[in-house]
Amino acid sequence: MTSSAPQHPRPAGDHPRLWSVDEHLADVLATVRPLEPIELQLLDAQGCVLVEDVTVPVALPPFDNSSMDGYAVRTADVQGASEEFPAVLTVIGDVAAGSGELPTVGPGQAARIMTGAPLPPGAEAVVPVEWTDGGAGGGAAAGMSPASAAPEGAAGEVRVHRAAEARAHVRARGSDVQAGDLALAAGTVLGPPQIALLAAIGRGAVRVRPRPRVVVLSTGSELVQPGETLAAGTIYDSNSFALAAAARDAGAIAYRVGAVADDADSLRATIEDQLIRADLLVTTGGVSVGAYDVVKEALTSVSGGGDDELEGRATIDFRKVAMQPGKPQGFGTIGPDHTPLLALPGNPVSSYVSFELFVRPAIRALMGLPESEVSRPSVRAVLKADKALASPAGRRQFLRGTYDAATGTVSPVGGSGSHLIAALAHADSLMVVPEDVTSVEPGTEVEVVLLG
Repeated sequence: MTSSAPQHPRPAGDHPRLWSVDEHLADVLATVRPLEPIELQLLDAQGCVLVEDVTVPVALPPFDNSSMDGYAVRTADVQGASEEFPAVLTVIGDVAAGSGELPTVGPGQAARIMTGAPLPPGAEAVVPVEWTDGGAGGGAAAGMSPASAAPEGAAGEVRVHRAAEARAHVRARGSDVQAGDLALAAGTVLGPPQIALLAAIGRGAVRVRPRPRVVVLSTGSELVQPGETLAAGTIYDSNSFALAAAARDAGAIAYRVGAVADDADSLRATIEDQLIRADLLVTTGGVSVGAYDVVKEALTSVSGGGDDELEGRATIDFRKVAMQPGKPQGFGTIGPDHTPLLALPGNPVSSYVSFELFVRPAIRALMGLPESEVSRPSVRAVLKADKALASPAGRRQFLRGTYDAATGTVSPVGGSGSHLIAALAHADSLMVVPEDVTSVEPGTEVEVVLLG
């Protein structure tokens, strides 16, 4: 089950009051529950949250090994060595990475050794090949002769031009982690370095909360898919692409559904089809008070009962939130598993801002992330602008901006219109103007939500 049923009843249709941004977000997060843990292979677990502490079964590295290509030697044999008076040692063979049987290095002897190869018995240090003649006579070597040249390259004599202290260029067993150490704690998000550590200690699979599956649907008969020809009165569908990309950025597996026409029956049928692969449904468009606001029409009728297949399995509330852009919002659960559904407005900026404020936190909560990592981070910055910014009374406004961390300033990008996609594309932050503020003068400190 992807979520629990709502903790309080929501009447169908419009809610009589104006919800605050914080109230609406709290309502969303109160309904969403982390997904049940499953065991996944390492690469499939990338981006997921670990639900178990992982301890180290064996030391890493599991044996003393060389950090350089060179020669494994006894320190007494190279004491005082110099280019004028090199230590001349007998080369007894090669030690390559993955070697099983190892030669024993005795007095006056050396073994060619490769990076990562185990330190052979008797050896106390490794001298880099650049400190020797490489077994070829003459001055300092730039590298070793290839193994295919053996036995010539792995036998004979080598002249060592510098002394080495004990354990020089040797990676000690357990110098990374010891057996029994905590490798990764529950709650860790598995990125490439964490996957590498799990593989290095021999873990082929781990228990994690899976990445949420998010289905994004755009609605509107005017929408045309990019690459197709625009007819009169049509526009390209950008919202479904923006929100699917944003869902992936948040850590989800996103499925984008092509635009659904303004027909309630078609939308209900599409939602019914998509439930099988959705931990979260996101619609965009059709949630206001227009005659063709199909999402509101379709889901209000489902919530209120009828002869639809989803009858009795949906509780969707359409409400007004005290924010700009993005005042009309819909939220609830649908289907037998009470799958969360967030219905966002259709204007591109309204849709994206709503995603950042409400959908992204829902996705992160489904992943099982701690509360501190659910929403985007915010900072305080000084407004850098040519004139004061106006904001409607009683609304929390979110304006696009560019944040300069070096100077601690933020500058507006574009205007406040909810259709300005180009301005959104050049913004890296949202400037927050509180509900009780109607004008922000240049030089004023404001809250800035960082989008990058």
